[in-house]
Amino acid sequence: MKDSLGNAYPVLAAKLRKFPIASLPTPVSRHQIKTSAGTRNIAIKHDDQTSELYGGNKIRKLEYIFQRAKDRGAKRVATFGAVGSNHALATAIHAKQLGLECTCFLAHQVRTPDIWKTLNAHLELGTEIIRWGGSVKRLELYRRYLQNRKTWVIPLGGTCWLGAVGFVNAGLEIAAQVESGEVGSPDRIYIANGTMGSVAGLAIGLALAGLPTEIHAIRVADNRFVKRDVLDRLMRKTATLLNRLDPSIPTHAATRTKIIWRDDFYAGGYAAVDDATVRAVDFARENLGLTLDTTYTGKAMAALLHDIEISNSDSSYLFWNTYSSRPLPTLKDGNRALRDLPEQFARYLE
Repeated sequence: MKDSLGNAYPVLAAKLRKFPIASLPTPVSRHQIKTSAGTRNIAIKHDDQTSELYGGNKIRKLEYIFQRAKDRGAKRVATFGAVGSNHALATAIHAKQLGLECTCFLAHQVRTPDIWKTLNAHLELGTEIIRWGGSVKRLELYRRYLQNRKTWVIPLGGTCWLGAVGFVNAGLEIAAQVESGEVGSPDRIYIANGTMGSVAGLAIGLALAGLPTEIHAIRVADNRFVKRDVLDRLMRKTATLLNRLDPSIPTHAATRTKIIWRDDFYAGGYAAVDDATVRAVDFARENLGLTLDTTYTGKAMAALLHDIEISNSDSSYLFWNTYSSRPLPTLKDGNRALRDLPEQFARYLE
C-alpha cells in the first residue's frame, strides 16, 4: 500500500517515478464526538505522520517533484510561500536530506505564534531565505537567485499536476483502507484548501476508486490563489497527463469528482483567526489528541464541528489532518537568528 497509485496502475508507475520520502499509508483513527443532536462518528486521516522528519500533506507532493528535480540534474530547489509556510519548510527539510540546496522566497503574513519556530528551523537548516512579494522586483530576484544555479523551481504550495499526483495516490490509499475495513467509507472528507493541489489530487483519486465521498474543501487562502475555475483546470490537466502516461486512466475522472467548495470558515484572511478557529483547535487538542494550526487545519476542523452539530443524519465524517506533528529543527545558536535572517523578517522573532 506504500504506492496505491502504482499498484493500481503499474504502467504509470513504470513511467512516473517518485522519490520515496513518505511513510505510507498514513494511519486512520476513529472517534466519537458528542453534540446536542447526538453522538457523531468521525475518522481522522493522519497525514501529520507522512514522515518521521517532517510530516503534513506536502510530503506526498514532494515525492514526485523531488524525483523530477533529481532526474533533471538539479543541485538546488527553490519555492515560494509566506513566512510561516509549511510547504516551504517541508521543502527545505527534505531537500537537505536529499543533498539539495534550498532557496525559499517568502512573503509577509499575519503573525502567528509559531512563525518564529519556522524561521529558526530554516536558519538551522541553512535555507537561503529571500524576501518576496509586495513591491519587490521579482524578475530581478529570479535572475539573481535562480539563473545558472541548476535550480528546480517548485511552485507555491507544490501545486502543479505533478504535485497533485501525490494526492491521487492518497485518494486510492484511503479507498484501500476502506476496502480492508480499517475505516468505513466516509460520506464527507474535510480538508484545508490552500493552493488546491491536495484537493485536486484527492478528488481524482476518489473518483478513480469509485468512492462517492464528498470533499469539503475549506478555503484558507486569498482568492488570488484559490479559485474554483483554477481548481477545475488543474484537475483536467492532471487527469489528461496521467492518461497520456497510462491510457487506462480515464481523463473523465476529473469530471466525476464531488467537491463542496467552502468559503464560510475563511475568517477574513490568510492566517487570520476567529473564535470558531480557536475553539476548533482547542477542541481537537483536548478531545482528539491533535495539534492543529490556526492557518489551515483549525479552519477545516471548525467546519467539521459546525456541520456535525447541526446535522440530523448518521453521515460518516473524515478529517484529513494536513499539519505535521513532528518536532522542528531547533536553532542552536540564537545569535544567528538576527544575523542570518533578512532584516524585513526580524520582527517575527521579537
